[in-house]
Amino acid sequence: MSGCLDNAHCPSFTCPDISERKNQIASVASGFLFFVGWWILIDAAANDPLKKDVYHICGVVSTVAFFMINAVSNAQIRGETFDSGCLGQTGARIWALIGFMLGFGGLIAACWILFGAYVASDDPNTWPGVAVFLQNAFIFFSALIFKFGRSEEEF
Repeated sequence: MSGCLDNAHCPSFTCPDISERKNQIASVASGFLFFVGWWILIDAAANDPLKKDVYHICGVVSTVAFFMINAVSNAQIRGETFDSGCLGQTGARIWALIGFMLGFGGLIAACWILFGAYVASDDPNTWPGVAVFLQNAFIFFSALIFKFGRSEEEF
């Protein structure tokens, strides 16, 4: 009885080589997360009876952060480009830092909105707060995927 599984073998799987499609996959995943984030917020805003439109500001800030983070390439941040541009490598690093600070700020503001205005209140409808948080989280993660999930050799 001790040798009943001696002839059982797990099938060997080969992973497909996605290195040549890395930019396409990262762009599609990033765009999908960005779309889903805004779609969730639009759904919550359409169904929210209280219509707290001021809470959408952190989503706009996260969108601006998405564009700021991805406006500079990784090569510009590392200083590997031939043209210096506006303020050179230091300017690119400052621009990306401000973009990341806006992205984190939007995410932290969304947490504050979720817990401060919806979870801690007596209102049983917390979906708009969850939607604001999910929107900002999806936009932030889409910016990270778009920034760090792509290779720059194919541009």
